[in-house]
Amino acid sequence: MKPSHILLPVTLSLLVAACGASETKSKTEEIRADESNIRAHLEFLADDDLKGRETGSNEHEIASNYIVSEFKQLGLEPAGDDGTFYQRIPFRKSTLKENSARMTFESNGEVVEFEFPKQFITGPSHYEEKDEITAPLVFVGYGMEAPEFELDDYNGLDVEGKIVVMLTGRPGFLPSEEGAHLANIKNDIAREKGAVGIITLHTPVREKTRKYETSVYYTKTPRMTWLGPNGLPKGEEQQLKGSAYIDDEPAEKLFANAPTKLSDIFEKIEEDPDFSPKGFELEGEVTLARESRHEEISSPNVAAVLPGSDETLKDEYVVYTAHSDHIGVVKDMSREDNINNGAMDNASGVSIMLETARLFVESEQEFDRSIMFLSVTAEEKGLLGADYFANNPTVPLENIVANVNLDMPVLLYDFADVIAFGASHSTLGDTVSKAAQQFDTKQSPDPMPEQAIFTRSDHYTLVKKGIPAVFLMTGFTSRTEGEDGGEVWGEFFAEHYHKPSDGLNLDINYEAGARFTNINFAIGKEIANADKRPQWLEDSFFGKQFNN
Repeated sequence: MKPSHILLPVTLSLLVAACGASETKSKTEEIRADESNIRAHLEFLADDDLKGRETGSNEHEIASNYIVSEFKQLGLEPAGDDGTFYQRIPFRKSTLKENSARMTFESNGEVVEFEFPKQFITGPSHYEEKDEITAPLVFVGYGMEAPEFELDDYNGLDVEGKIVVMLTGRPGFLPSEEGAHLANIKNDIAREKGAVGIITLHTPVREKTRKYETSVYYTKTPRMTWLGPNGLPKGEEQQLKGSAYIDDEPAEKLFANAPTKLSDIFEKIEEDPDFSPKGFELEGEVTLARESRHEEISSPNVAAVLPGSDETLKDEYVVYTAHSDHIGVVKDMSREDNINNGAMDNASGVSIMLETARLFVESEQEFDRSIMFLSVTAEEKGLLGADYFANNPTVPLENIVANVNLDMPVLLYDFADVIAFGASHSTLGDTVSKAAQQFDTKQSPDPMPEQAIFTRSDHYTLVKKGIPAVFLMTGFTSRTEGEDGGEVWGEFFAEHYHKPSDGLNLDINYEAGARFTNINFAIGKEIANADKRPQWLEDSFFGKQFNN
């Protein structure tokens, strides 16, 4: 039978309508995270066979290889060194030799020898296997400089070639995050002023929150640093040749002939937490000596990039970070379970980053800016992998427009809000709020400002280079009636944080993990396609430090 030409236009119109509906559906349907993918990644990374992913271990290498394999499968481009996905980092692990630490104080012909570790403690040197320094002393209060807060503890003091003596902590009037940042750079300021050593004074105020004996416990623990391309620790010549942390009562001997007694200073800061004492020269000189053992190890960051589509903006990068290391195996072999699996810390963060990468690749959208996915090592050793990248970036540092950090999302409850540490410092705060709202989730303010968490994860190393960043965490509100998310979060920290029980036996909520991933994807999309790169807010302390 000959086909009817009368029916043909009707048939074609129906086909066109069907195709149009299909096309409209594909455009309006957004790709979503798959909780089974998150589960698969997390169960691999937190498995006993990876033995807690200790920095420098074979098991951490396996975790890194797994991440590389996932990046390759997604078709991402390598963004490490020499055309690879790896940024191989040389580390130096330093240990203080037993019975080698010595501290003496000489004044007016009298010599006082302090007892290690009862009266003072010190750590190993990353530079020398045997070192000794003798120098005069200068008290510098808290050892801070911050014109914004009218702090200038070195005003009128000459510390060139001297050992500075400073109080631990910071004045109480400093805001939490800003105060933590200023406390973190005390050593840098002393070095810039020409000091050759630092003696930090334990105070009665600090004793109430962290006992001196707690610090003594860590004197046998090795310390790590990264070695720069020039082979030097952090790429810098040694200047601070000695350090000591001294208990409050023996510290008073250093102030025997001082203009102000140390006991009076301690009393004043107890009465008035905002008090910041003025500095002055101290009589006498101190000798600090120690011996250290060095071991060289290496461990990789892993980096991949999804190139942007805009001819101009593709050279700018939105960087996601998540640390892949954890703390390894408990040395107490008498325990039934001695593997610190690090399921929430930070197998969960890496798993979400990998699933976020899949969403970017499979969304079939174009993104103006390039997206970098950076798995960093040695976070547990002091943010070292991220710090190495910040100082030895594999892309131009000035081209990194923002950092979204994924560290320890606690996926143990059906969260209804997110917390973005750093949100109050840059325009990224609004970006996070918009992204969260798309998934019926609100952004809540920092519930623990006293903890200064903004300065305590990998993003902080990029913040110090002037790059706006947020560190996203599950909030304290639960969607489940009768459940207190903050209580669940707090219970995790009290009972499982940095313990073998942070493992796959936890009641992990993978649906919450998928929602967390969707929010992270939405944040990245917004940054990638925005006309302007994120900006520090003008009234932010960090905005003033890193003025655009």
